[in-house]
Amino acid sequence: MWKTGLLLLFWGLLTSSELQQEATEPEPRNQPPSGKLDFGYVPQGVYKTLAYYEPGVIGILFHMVHAFLYVVQPNPFPGDLVVKVAKDKFGAIQSEYQKAIYYETGFMVCAVLGLLFIVLLPLVGLFFCLCRCCENCGGEMHQRQRKNADCQRGLLTTLLFATSLIITAGVLCAYAANQNLSSQLEGMKRLVSSNLKDLQTFANETPTVQPFYGSFNDNVGPLLGGNIHVELGTEVHPALDGVLRMAGAMRETKEALENVSVSLEVLQEATGKLHFNLSLVRSSLNRTLNDPGCSGEDSDATTTQLCRSIHSSLAQLHVSANFTRLPDVNNQLESVNQVLKTDLSDIIQKGFSSFNDTPGMVSDQMRDVVEGARGMLDVISTNISSFSKVFPVHSSLANFTNFIIHTQSKIEDSYPEIDQIDFYRWICCTGLCCMVVLILAFNFLAILCGTMGYDKHASPTTRGCVSNTGGTLLMAGVGFSFLFSWILMGVVTATFLVGGNVEKLVCEPFHTKELFKVLDTPHLVNPEWRNFIPGYMYNDSDLDLTVENFYSNCKNNRSLYSAMRLDKVFNVTTLLNSSLYTKEVAKMFDSVKIDLRGIVLLESEGKQSLIDFSETGIAEINYAAYLAEVNKGVTLVDLLSYANELEAQTDLMPKGPLQTSLKGHANSLRQIHSQLVIPMEQAMSTLNQSIRLLERTASDLIRNNKITDVLKTIEAAQYLISQNATHVAIQETEKYKQTIVGYFRQYIEWVRTSLTMEVAACKPFSNIVDTVEIVACSFLVDSLNTFWFGLGCCALFLLPSIILSVKLAKFYRRMDTEDVYDDIPAYDTMTRFPRASAPPRHIDW
Repeated sequence: MWKTGLLLLFWGLLTSSELQQEATEPEPRNQPPSGKLDFGYVPQGVYKTLAYYEPGVIGILFHMVHAFLYVVQPNPFPGDLVVKVAKDKFGAIQSEYQKAIYYETGFMVCAVLGLLFIVLLPLVGLFFCLCRCCENCGGEMHQRQRKNADCQRGLLTTLLFATSLIITAGVLCAYAANQNLSSQLEGMKRLVSSNLKDLQTFANETPTVQPFYGSFNDNVGPLLGGNIHVELGTEVHPALDGVLRMAGAMRETKEALENVSVSLEVLQEATGKLHFNLSLVRSSLNRTLNDPGCSGEDSDATTTQLCRSIHSSLAQLHVSANFTRLPDVNNQLESVNQVLKTDLSDIIQKGFSSFNDTPGMVSDQMRDVVEGARGMLDVISTNISSFSKVFPVHSSLANFTNFIIHTQSKIEDSYPEIDQIDFYRWICCTGLCCMVVLILAFNFLAILCGTMGYDKHASPTTRGCVSNTGGTLLMAGVGFSFLFSWILMGVVTATFLVGGNVEKLVCEPFHTKELFKVLDTPHLVNPEWRNFIPGYMYNDSDLDLTVENFYSNCKNNRSLYSAMRLDKVFNVTTLLNSSLYTKEVAKMFDSVKIDLRGIVLLESEGKQSLIDFSETGIAEINYAAYLAEVNKGVTLVDLLSYANELEAQTDLMPKGPLQTSLKGHANSLRQIHSQLVIPMEQAMSTLNQSIRLLERTASDLIRNNKITDVLKTIEAAQYLISQNATHVAIQETEKYKQTIVGYFRQYIEWVRTSLTMEVAACKPFSNIVDTVEIVACSFLVDSLNTFWFGLGCCALFLLPSIILSVKLAKFYRRMDTEDVYDDIPAYDTMTRFPRASAPPRHIDW
């Protein structure tokens, strides 16, 4: 039943190929696409589990334990042996026991040594006790005097202190592992809770089926019509731009003709006034120069000479340019105004608008074809929807969610019991550590008392109370060592066999992926199944779906469809095979006939306006005569310069009526220059610019037949649209047909990519495996192995501690008897011998 439920859950994932297209699109796709449709995005759950563990400082101890286990068991993982045993259901142990023994050699040797320790140490302690009770084995309260006694005492103290330090390090290691296991219990709860929440996220955020409806109506204009518009635009746009430039030239011609007409009238009127005023000035100057003061007997030579010079220059006071004989341009201006009554720019804009409406015209003519294409896509979505309704997707997802909630509730209910069990475990492990701490307390206190109570002048029978207490504490430590060491070694041996084998047979192979290779061994679970997952799920054991592949794909956050090879159950490519619809699409597009004859680039009024403009007569204007006159000056001489020179000559004359009269004439010339000459020069400049513009326009547009060329270009573009657009439309329609087919392929690829990469990412499943590995290996096994490693170190070093404590106690305890020597001459060595006695009478002996 659970397999059926799991398949139904998987079906809920894979039917999400149309995942919430309408709801997830931020805005409709009304922009011209670039040939690629946007099917929306796939909502993905955010998984919060971080399946990673960093042990911190205690990791150094973990590495030490791993190194020790490698020394004990350097052999590689026996994958072949495990496979044989699993296939034969443990029947292969009888025939393969030698390989198993060889692999477990290191553990067996250590276990045998531990058992010997457990059995022999209590026996040795018992015999040692009995032996000391009989005043043997150091039980006699008598110490022989030796010259190197102090050296022996110091050496034994140092060795015992070093041994106690090693035991201290071991018990600290064991206690740290014990505390680490308890402290990681909360981390284990967080990991379990986080994994269950991720599973709920996985189930709750699995998208449901939503059919996709492509907006092909919006895309016909931008795609097909737009392509036709671009293709024809290479000919149409230059033609319309040429006409638009001609309209601008017509407006510029009108302005130029108006400027010529106004300027010519101004110049003709001003020329008459200037001629009249210059005549008056010349007459006045003649009368002044004929004055007796200028040429009579009373005048001096300088004045006479100046008068003659002035008289000779009067011929320069004449008008130079004669504008009265230039013909006017009123006829041409009237013709141009008549032409401009037709708004050519508006006609051109209508042509642009008509041509730019090509996508709309194509969209209207392609409406039936597009509806057919949409219908086919709707059929695909309907097939998927109807096919998916056969499976109870929603109920399966709901059942899966309820299962997760129920499991989480049961796990959370068991937390108090787990805490209680961990508390009892912590008490037991702490009690074992306290056994060692008790022995260490005796050792360190004994060393302290023995060192503080040492008196070099005291004999073995006169040692102080403090030193004697140190020796007593050492023997107490020996007694507790015999009592506790075999218990410690028993715990160490049992935990060593369990934790060491789990580390070597489970944790280490998991890290090296050797365990996956064993699980993926062909025909391991069932002799008929090559791969047991696809054999059990899909009844196809030859499918390439292994435990390692599934774990790796989920580790990389791939979708469940890809990780579980659900294409075996539901092959979306087969269901959405675009080749099934290609022929239907081709038939629909073969019947398409696109007619663009409704597009008019330039109406007849616009063409007639261009023809009339070429007949306005601007080419018949006598531009040479105009330019000849405007290139002349207004007068033969610059009046302002002439007036200044006249005034300078007058200043050389004696003061009098003659000088005053000549200066008045100079001022008159200046007034004529400012009032008549300057405005005429400005009008001549305007006339010059306008006449040159008209000359260029006449040369470019009329004499060079540019208007004719523009009309021919417009006619060619209009002929292309009306007659040859069908060929362009056929080409672009074929391209659009391929685009429509491409939409189907994009849709299939989007579904395939979504299913294989985005939908229902199965990261929670790999996180569960990683969490089990972290809890079992990093939290439990590593802490357990570190505990027996530290406790085993303590148990082993209790042996030298016992030996050293027994020997050192002789140097700390107060003896009952000691060696005494009689007072005999020093040279009589043959008769001198020690004897045992009570405490000596002479202190200085």
